[in-house]
Amino acid sequence: MDDESSRCDIPGCTFRDECKLSYQYLEKITNNFSTERELGAGGFGVVYKGLLPNGELIAVKKINPLTPGSGKQFENEVHHLLSLNHPNIVRCVGYCYETQHLRLKYEGKYIFIEASERLLCLEYMPKGSLDYHLADESHGLDWHKRYNIISGICYGLHYLHEEWQVNTPIVHLDLKPANILLGDDMLPKIADFGLSRLFSAQQTRVHTENSDGTRGYMAPEYINHGTITTKSDIFSLGVIIIQIITGYRKYPSPFDTELSYHDFIELTGT
Repeated sequence: MDDESSRCDIPGCTFRDECKLSYQYLEKITNNFSTERELGAGGFGVVYKGLLPNGELIAVKKINPLTPGSGKQFENEVHHLLSLNHPNIVRCVGYCYETQHLRLKYEGKYIFIEASERLLCLEYMPKGSLDYHLADESHGLDWHKRYNIISGICYGLHYLHEEWQVNTPIVHLDLKPANILLGDDMLPKIADFGLSRLFSAQQTRVHTENSDGTRGYMAPEYINHGTITTKSDIFSLGVIIIQIITGYRKYPSPFDTELSYHDFIELTGT
């Protein structure tokens, strides 16, 4: 793929050159982003299956440019993924950030526009997300598999918090079953680092006014006060472990603003 690299348009980009891929090349390996190659879709965009010339499959995540904050989250995710190397962290194959110059017909006239295309290429995880397997006995998540999945998530999280760089942890901030991908052997890998935060040396907490994440997995101090620590991820991990063990996934709506401790215990202990 080295000869398919392209110039990145991100101002002040520090991403590795060898990881840049051209939009044209990604069109080719996804069959022009055909619906037959779709692996999943959401508010972030669409994920496609890409077939490399050597027969290897990859996942191509095409970011929706209309998603609020998508540009910053994309840069954040690429920056972190390219620096991480662990068996329980999804591997980044490459990325594309190009400005496309398009000619469109509007009210009988042709207009020229610029469109920013952001794509992230990841290793292909054939078993999909953990969310797909929870509470579904047909997928055979016996206790041994559940234990290995929990262990793998813990190892990946420990790497982010303690091993990646001493005293400079990465806090994921959106740990949930949908962001845990599974390989053929059900090896779990943490994915989706769009909201993650990198702490500076000796920093133990950060305060933010934007508490983005997924309700039901967000720590109370993060929701109520915007306080971020590594414990924010530990809270999310605890919820995931409860779900893996019990198979219970019914959590409050994202629009719920308050959940008492008693109600939370009732929900997770059912």
